[in-house]
Amino acid sequence: MRSPEQTRIEELERSVERERQGRLAAEAIAEQGVRELYDKQQQLRLLEAVADAANQSSTVEAALQAGVRTVCEYTDWQIGHAFLPDATGRRLRPTSIWYGVEEGRFGEFYESTGDFGFAVGHGLPGRVLASATAAWVTDLTVDTTFTRAEQARFAGLRSAVAFPVLVGSEVTAVLEFFSDQVLEPDETLLRLLAKIGAQLGRVAERERARDRLLHDALHDPLTGLPNRALFSDRLAHAVTRTERDARTSFAVLFLDLDRFKLFNDSLGHPVGDAVIIEVARRWAACLRAGDTLARLGGDEFTVLLDGIVDVNDAVRAAVRMMDALADPIVVDGQDLFASASIGIATSSTGGESTDDILRQADLAMYRAKVLGKGRYEIYDPVMHEHAVGRFSLESRMRQALQEEEFVVHYQPIVSLHDGAMVGVEALVRWQKSPTELVYPDDFIPVAEETGLIVFLGMWVLREACETMVRWHQQFPQEPPLTVAVNVSARQFAQFDFAEQVGRVLAETGIRPETVKLEITESVSMTNTEHTKEVLTQLERLGVFVSIDDFGTGYSSLAYLHSFPMDTLKIDRSFVAQLDRGDTGRQIIATIMNLARDLGIRVIAEGTETSQHVEELKSLGCDFAQGYFFSRPVESAAVTSLLELRGDRPQELEAPPVPTGTVAAAVAAAAVVAVAAAVAPDGEPDALPV
Repeated sequence: MRSPEQTRIEELERSVERERQGRLAAEAIAEQGVRELYDKQQQLRLLEAVADAANQSSTVEAALQAGVRTVCEYTDWQIGHAFLPDATGRRLRPTSIWYGVEEGRFGEFYESTGDFGFAVGHGLPGRVLASATAAWVTDLTVDTTFTRAEQARFAGLRSAVAFPVLVGSEVTAVLEFFSDQVLEPDETLLRLLAKIGAQLGRVAERERARDRLLHDALHDPLTGLPNRALFSDRLAHAVTRTERDARTSFAVLFLDLDRFKLFNDSLGHPVGDAVIIEVARRWAACLRAGDTLARLGGDEFTVLLDGIVDVNDAVRAAVRMMDALADPIVVDGQDLFASASIGIATSSTGGESTDDILRQADLAMYRAKVLGKGRYEIYDPVMHEHAVGRFSLESRMRQALQEEEFVVHYQPIVSLHDGAMVGVEALVRWQKSPTELVYPDDFIPVAEETGLIVFLGMWVLREACETMVRWHQQFPQEPPLTVAVNVSARQFAQFDFAEQVGRVLAETGIRPETVKLEITESVSMTNTEHTKEVLTQLERLGVFVSIDDFGTGYSSLAYLHSFPMDTLKIDRSFVAQLDRGDTGRQIIATIMNLARDLGIRVIAEGTETSQHVEELKSLGCDFAQGYFFSRPVESAAVTSLLELRGDRPQELEAPPVPTGTVAAAVAAAAVVAVAAAVAPDGEPDALPV
């Protein structure tokens, strides 16, 4: 039996042991806490080090280099390397971003890695690219999927880990690290590496955002083409190169779409945008890789052709770009026809700055528009003088509109069946002073460009309708005289054009069937759906429509058949060819046959000789107008003729008395001339208006 003392001693010993074990456990817990705290502090320091390095890096590559170095220093892994994906994002390529390869034993491994590219799922980097998560290789010597195993064994490398740098779910880089020890996967380290990958990903995301901002600042948002700022910068470099080496030369093309406002006004901006995008695509395909196509805004484009031999290179490029618009642009099932006016300036035309050269190309483009659109012009110094005059003319025209200096003259339209005057065409003139009459060719192009044509065109329509109403009241006849009024492309493009015409008809009280609106062939075919819609609206108003200058554009028989129209006007250039033999006659005969098939009447413009009259009669042409019958004259001269004519039909056989500048004397001369022209059977030989 134990004595009480022994029992007491044993209890004390057990108590001491419990205290000792408790103290050891507490010390272990404390030591583990300190170790965990240390590890967390180290992890935090690593994350902070990577973040600091990333924030101080100006590029993604610099941030990756800092990240690779920092991870190696923290983990004591000997080697680190970064892979970047190629343009497809489906293959990794090695980079020059390394750490630790300075030691000689790693040289062969370093060089062999430069020969490898890893597709998705291939090798350690490829597996990371495929999964977008980290991957660990415990022992490279036994892992059959590691493609560089032989080089790794030679370098003494045993373990590897790789992790992705992510922007969202996209892998933007893969970092791999190697150790000379066999290491089991460390979940704590893997979680830490994932955080580092996210940190570096934010650097890549920030650089992308910066690149996007820079790109957006220098590119057109609609087409993606360079904008004015980037074009000017590239042009400035071209100017500098030419200044340094006179043997180098360049050209600038300034391109402007013709009648583009028609697309926007009639079909809306989405259709206009679609046209711009397609035009940009076609033009880009016409140019060399080193050329710059830019969109300045609206429908204006520029091209920089660097390293040309002479201006002929620029001309060939301009022709290619015009030809690229030959086929219709299809938008929402509609065929839209586009053309462009192009101005060309070269480094040899005397421009001292980028602004000078752009201005020269712009002036040449404007000249191309004035000369008929759909063409190119090469800059010459005279164009600058014309531009100054154009700006002065625009200002003076605005003043003339306010001061009512514009007047309407009328040119008779005559029946070739019985010689009777059946109507007139209203033609605007600018009475700049009592002795100076300005003709349309000198001011209509500026009016078109500035938009003044919209106001001027409606004024002419109203003036012509008011005048015709007076003639109808003074000289009633059946059928009544008609008045033809030209409509410009910009007028026709107005969304409420038919409504404007309707207001003029209502306010003047004219019989709608006596009004003929003339649109050119090119305007009618620019947007066939819009044309059909507007012509239908005009038809409902009771107004007739004529296609002016027929034969000079690109009409389709199918479209003409679907348009509600009354008359075709044969362009004067074809009538002039009647003097040159069978060619002109065949062209007009073809047009006449087309018109008969469509049930449309024909007017021949530019009828200037008795031969023209006889030829047109023999071809069965319905009506004619031209200097053979009368120049355009003031309304007073037409009134005098109508007063003289009374109810007698007027036949046309002899040339008219020239009218010149219309004044009161002209009206009197008309009366005398008609009386003198009366034949023995009581009918006049000509209509001298």
